[in-house]
Amino acid sequence: MNIIEPATRERAAEKQYQLHLFTPLTIRGITLRNRIAVSPMCQYSSQDGFANDWHLVHLGSRAVGGAALVIAEASAVDPRGRISPQDLGIWKDEHIENLSRIAAFVKQQNAVPGIQLAHAGRKGSTRVPWQGGSHIPPGEGGWQTVAPSPIPFWPQDPPPAALSKTEIRGIVDAFAAAARRAYTAGFQIVEIHAAHGYLINEFLSPLANHRTDEYGGSYENRIRFALEVVEAVRDSWPENLPLFIRISASDWVEGGWNLDDSVALAPRLRRLGVDLVDCSSGGLVPYAKIELGPGYQVPFAERIRRETGALTGAVGLITEPPQSDEIIRAGQADLVLLARAFLRDPYWPLHAAQVLEAEAPVPVQYGRAFANPAKKV
Repeated sequence: MNIIEPATRERAAEKQYQLHLFTPLTIRGITLRNRIAVSPMCQYSSQDGFANDWHLVHLGSRAVGGAALVIAEASAVDPRGRISPQDLGIWKDEHIENLSRIAAFVKQQNAVPGIQLAHAGRKGSTRVPWQGGSHIPPGEGGWQTVAPSPIPFWPQDPPPAALSKTEIRGIVDAFAAAARRAYTAGFQIVEIHAAHGYLINEFLSPLANHRTDEYGGSYENRIRFALEVVEAVRDSWPENLPLFIRISASDWVEGGWNLDDSVALAPRLRRLGVDLVDCSSGGLVPYAKIELGPGYQVPFAERIRRETGALTGAVGLITEPPQSDEIIRAGQADLVLLARAFLRDPYWPLHAAQVLEAEAPVPVQYGRAFANPAKKV
């Protein structure tokens, strides 16, 4: 009988632990080289919705840095759906050319290009964050915002216009058209933004949705718009390519949308062709009390994954390689999406591979900077 010393067992367990963050993940016809994704992060650097060199360098450098999936920021499907006048857009065919350049470069680095499709709803028409983020009136370059109900995000802001059913149908069609443009531009994953208090999240939550028609009131009515958007996008998006959705799993407010609601929604999304639920939270109201801490949203991804069988993504104060690896190793999520960590370090995956002694291909142009190349485990 072979006797394995305790130290050997610990090393074997450690090796198994280190494998998981860098294990490939196949979803439909796409294989991600590891479980690390660049979370969509608004850059507020566009004019008339057009991508430019900033977006190319910002997204391209993260692909060079070893991320498996690079998701372009919330891209408005309608001009009224922008958070700010400087938001990225995908509401017209003219946007495709510049986006195509980005998607092609990300692919050249053996990463998968993704894009998030969004409508800001009542949280639109604001100044960029470094200018305070306040409401911009229509006479100063802003626009009339829209929402399920005429309830402003900030009490001092003018109320949004309540959407008519005809307008709702138009926005559903705009999401579908944006998905078609994303495919033409060369993106391989689209994510529907249904989180952070933007339009779809506004329909889901009883705190923002006071409608009395078939889009408001009961749970079934409040999820109707989200399901219609998902169905329209899935019908417009190739069968072999993945569809993600980002949700706010909880409003963090009594009487609002909560984790039980999200657990109930996930199977419905899955039946309509959603492949992964990206689990964020909050953003619907300014008075939510969110319990921040490292990995504070991971339990949302874990419970949805465990109770529904859906693939999930974890996001939110995930910063360290061992922390990220543990999320995957423990089965809490199938993918980790990093945001600020990638702003601080575009090459986070390459550095994580060194910490975890895992294998991550280094671009040949940067090989001389990695004197001790990552080991295969």
